[in-house]
Amino acid sequence: MMELFPVLELGWLNGWIMFALFLIVEGASLLALNRDVAKRLFEFDRSTWSGRQRASFAMGKLLALICIILFFLTPLKTGSTVFYLGTTTFVLGLFGLVVALHNFNNSPLDRPVAIGLYRFSRHPQLVALFFVTLGICIAIGSWTAVLVRIAASRFQHAGVIAEENECLRRFGDSYREYMENVPRYLLL
Repeated sequence: MMELFPVLELGWLNGWIMFALFLIVEGASLLALNRDVAKRLFEFDRSTWSGRQRASFAMGKLLALICIILFFLTPLKTGSTVFYLGTTTFVLGLFGLVVALHNFNNSPLDRPVAIGLYRFSRHPQLVALFFVTLGICIAIGSWTAVLVRIAASRFQHAGVIAEENECLRRFGDSYREYMENVPRYLLL
């Protein structure tokens, strides 16, 4: 059962286990990327961001950190329906993240990534990451963690807009056409 304020305690069967698994899988996936592709994944010119975008993005990061702290301090609801639902959501998100990174790795560096999951979302890595962390929030049975995660995503949206503006500068009309044909976050 989901609780608004679950009991916080350090323990071996807390949400940190799922978060650690995510970090291992993501780390292995990133290490498998071509070096130039990995550089492209993390190179953003944040000097063009407005003060409001920086503040909003920073608030999103702070809320994401709070969510991670909740993962470490909240026991998994093992054996419950929410645990199985959360684990399923987590696994689907993790699979989506690996596939999105594979798609990113297999795209030409001089064009927008528009293959695989990128045909359905301009930001499938972020969508997958949302489902990974939402799955952990559900598996620990915490409405508070779910709400903090949703708020973090909302604030981090400013960074997504800034990233899209940089892609428009970098790729021009080809990215503009891509934006017209592919939703930002799946159906949105």
